[in-house]
Amino acid sequence: MNRIEHDLFIEDQHPIDIVETLAEDNDWDFDRVGEDQISMTVEGAWRSYSLSLAWAGSEEVLRLICTFELDPPEARLPELLRLLDLANDRMWTGVFTLWRAQGLMVYRYGLALQGGAVANAAQLDHMLHGALLSSERFYPAFQLVCWGDRVAEDALGIAIAEAYGRA
Repeated sequence: MNRIEHDLFIEDQHPIDIVETLAEDNDWDFDRVGEDQISMTVEGAWRSYSLSLAWAGSEEVLRLICTFELDPPEARLPELLRLLDLANDRMWTGVFTLWRAQGLMVYRYGLALQGGAVANAAQLDHMLHGALLSSERFYPAFQLVCWGDRVAEDALGIAIAEAYGRA
């Protein structure tokens, strides 16, 4: 039984401790900012992603934020916002938003653990990889709208198309 499988059976383990173990097992660069927060950098196929997870004990919520740089030209902003609406409509978990002042695209997700619910390693691993997968999936569409002068629907079609075979 590996460490992650073992963590599935540990009750009351702090969710940030579990995320730290997952980061170590994936060889991701991370910094344990405090007892209730961890930050990571993960290399994707398109770019590096910054992930931050914070536990709010009073709210009983684990918040994940995955960011990457995206500072669209002002003229393309309305089309990018249309693409964000279309993309978010197709997401089962998490949501994209643009932090314009910081020049960042943000994927946000909150895991509610009220009433004594406990997060397990498989759940947190799925949460982390889901953020990365969503960011990787939609990154080309964001680029096409911002710098390829594509309309949101065309760019979204590229992001949600399934690839078959091998190049």
